[in-house]
Amino acid sequence: MDIVQDEIIDEFSVFDQWLDKYEYLISLGNALESMDAAHKTDNYVIKGCQSRVWIDAQLRDGRVYYHADSDAIITKGIIALLVRVLNGRTPQEILDTDLYFIDRIGLRENLSPTRSNGLLAMIKQMKLFALAFASKQDA
Repeated sequence: MDIVQDEIIDEFSVFDQWLDKYEYLISLGNALESMDAAHKTDNYVIKGCQSRVWIDAQLRDGRVYYHADSDAIITKGIIALLVRVLNGRTPQEILDTDLYFIDRIGLRENLSPTRSNGLLAMIKQMKLFALAFASKQDA
C-alpha cells in the first residue's frame, strides 16, 4: 500500500477519456519545479528517451530527492509523477517500490512504444541513483 500512488490513482479516476488524462498530465508537468539550467546538460540527460529528459538526484539525511525536467509536455508530466512518488524516500525504499500506479491509471497501455521505452528509461535512471546512494551508505 502506497499512499502517494493511491492518491494519483484517485486523481486520474475522475477522468473517463484519455484526452482528459493527458491534459491532467500536462498540468502536472507545468507544475513541476523548474530545473537549474546548469543541470540541463548531457551529463543529466536520460538515454533511451525520444524527447529530452534531464534528471538529477541528491541524498539528504538518508533520503533521495530528485529534480527533473523535459522538453516534451507529456513526458514532463510523466516524470513529475515519478518524482512525486519516489521523492523523499530512502534508497532502499526506492529500489523496493513497485510503481503499480502506472498500470492502474492505464498509462503504460496509452503510451506510444517510444514513450513507453522512455518511461522505462526514466524509472531505470531513478533506481540507478538510488542504487548508487545505497552502495555509498553501505560502504
